[in-house]
Order: sequence, then structure tokens, then C-alpha cells
Amino acid sequence: MVVHVALTGATGFLGLRLLRRLLAAHRSVTVLVHAGSGDALHRITRFFELTGAPEEFTTGLTGRLRVVETELERPRLGLSGRAFQELADGLGAIWHSAGSINLEGDLPELRRTNVEGTRHVLELAAAGRGRPVVHHVSTAFVAGRRREGVAYEDELDDAYGFENAYEHSKYEAEKLIHAWSREHARPVVVLRPSVLVTDLPPHAELPAHPLQVIERIMRDARRTAGTGGQGRDGRPRVRLVGHPHGRLNLLQVEHAAEVMVRLAGRTPSGGVDTYHVVHDRDVPVPTVVTLLERLTSVAIELVATEPDDPSPLESLLRFYPGLTAYLAHRRRFDDTRVRTLLGPSAASGRVDLGYLCSGLATRDRVPAGPAAPAPTGFPSGHHP
Repeated sequence: MVVHVALTGATGFLGLRLLRRLLAAHRSVTVLVHAGSGDALHRITRFFELTGAPEEFTTGLTGRLRVVETELERPRLGLSGRAFQELADGLGAIWHSAGSINLEGDLPELRRTNVEGTRHVLELAAAGRGRPVVHHVSTAFVAGRRREGVAYEDELDDAYGFENAYEHSKYEAEKLIHAWSREHARPVVVLRPSVLVTDLPPHAELPAHPLQVIERIMRDARRTAGTGGQGRDGRPRVRLVGHPHGRLNLLQVEHAAEVMVRLAGRTPSGGVDTYHVVHDRDVPVPTVVTLLERLTSVAIELVATEPDDPSPLESLLRFYPGLTAYLAHRRRFDDTRVRTLLGPSAASGRVDLGYLCSGLATRDRVPAGPAAPAPTGFPSGHHP
């Protein structure tokens, strides 16, 4: 049976990788892009060219992708009633990957995209005669400010509060999904990735990943605030709240997309099926600290509490609540369900300092060529 698929967020860091996997499994995909955001088809094509896709594949994209301009924040996705209904009736599955990952955004702003956008995607699913299955990309960080212990897939509460408004908005989106699933007696697959990274060198035509954003914030803050206090080696000293035995879960984006699409191929339970899409080995916080030190030429000192005498640089970094909160985390994300379903193939390749440096190397340190080695998974033609 041919199932037609729609994908939001197809030009984003994860969305492009999801699109690669979906095109390997489906003849065509409808991409729902933000109205007025530019030539989405060109950006998608450039991604595949830059990541080593065969020419046969890239030239065939125009015949396999249907681009529909939408506005997630508006009812009916900003479409006319007729266009909205025609879109809904033609779908067998909806992948909702679009959203704001602005860790410094305020809650009302993030709600417009992450919560209301989810609401309107659910409206699309409810309107479809084919009762399309919704696959919603959330985040493992809906666990909030819980910094120790184990976060389980079936947990969803706000008892610990949240590190930032981004986490809060994604939590509210998941609550909305549970309510919709109960009301309509419809299945939803919720996929919770951890921090997604790549070893593909940065390129002006490729979307940035979260660690690149953090690097840029620290560089900009250093330029704005000056040097501040000096460390033992003469570099500016930055005291950040963190735990020397802390750990972060960082996962290769290509592996995350592969796992998500494989999980979506399973028959849903009928309710909300939630999966932690995470690495089976956490990255120690000292490794992340070393990475940031190398990239920004500062000396980072982990401290238990905010210093009473912050330097101008430290004061400026306090304005970015999403920047360093995770350096104090020691929790683990349980993914027993995923490992049970997928077996050894759920395991991820190693993410170490070398891997992370490769994906954050700027042009003045590591040249970024026009094309990177081709990841696996490129389809050579149409698939049923």
C-alpha cells in the first residue's frame, strides 16, 4: 500500500536527514515549508549535493517533492479551507519536525511555534479522511530541570520545572498531543531525541546544529565583554556552574533520523507511543568543556554556584539561560523500549572530542569542501 507522507521542518538540521530517510522508503514526500522563507526546493537540493548524493537522485527531486507553503502559527496552516482539506485528505502520515529551538527565547514566542504549530498540525491530521498517523519530534529534554536519576519515556510532568522556555514549550506540545490522542482515539508516535550533532564541517548553505549555536554565543559574548579575568595560561577565565562528573547525551543526527524512521515503521499501539532517541553512551561534561575551550580560547572553570563577583564576560553569559545549564546534569535517559525493538542496531557510533571538533571546525581551521562523504541511505530512484 502506498502511504503519502508530509513533513514539516524539512529544511532544518534534523528535517533534512529525515527527508533523506523518508525518500528512501516512499515514492514522494510533501514538504510543508514556511510561507515566504525562500526557495525550499533549492535548499533541499543543495543539502543533498553537499552531502554527496548521486546526481541521479538530486535531479529527480523536483518530481518527488511537493512543496506547500504554510504558516504553522495560523489555523488551517494559513491555507484556504479547500486547500487545507485537499492536503489533509491526501495524506497517510504526517511528520512534524518543525519548531523553534531557541534556548534564549521567551515562552510566549516559543508557544506560537512549538505549541500552536503542533495544534495546527494535529488539526490537519484530524481533518484527513485517511486518518494519517502523526509522528511528532519532541525532545528528551521535556524531562526539565531534573538533573539526576533516570528519565523514562512514559514520564511527562512539570514537577521539576524547566531549564528554559524551549523545554517548557515542548512539554506543553506533548501534553496537547496526549489530549488530542484521547479525544480522537488516534495514535501518535512521539520521538524524543537528545542533543543532535554531526561531524560534517560547517558550511554556509547547511543548517547549524545546537553546539554551533553555543559556540557562536560564546564567541560573540567574548567580543562584546572583552577579556575579563585571566586564567593560569593567560586565556580569559569563565566560571560556569557545572558538575565535574556531569554528562550530556549527544547523538549523531543521521543515526537519529534512521532510528526514527525505523520506529515509525512499526504498528502504533493506538495511543501515544513515546521513544527516547538517544545515544547509548553519554559524553562527560569535561569533554564538552574542553571542546568549548578549544573553540573559543577561554579557560572554563566549573563551579558549584554562580560567582558573586562575575566578570563582564560571565555577566553577559548569564543572559543566555539555555547555554550552560546542562553542564550540571547527571541524569540518564532510559531507552529500553527502543533497544528492545531495534536490538543491536539501536547502538550509536562513538561521539568523542574528535568527532565534535570536526562538526564545529570553522573555515579558518578546517577547510569545508563542497561535498562531504556520502552518508548511507541515498535512494537511487523511486520506491513504492
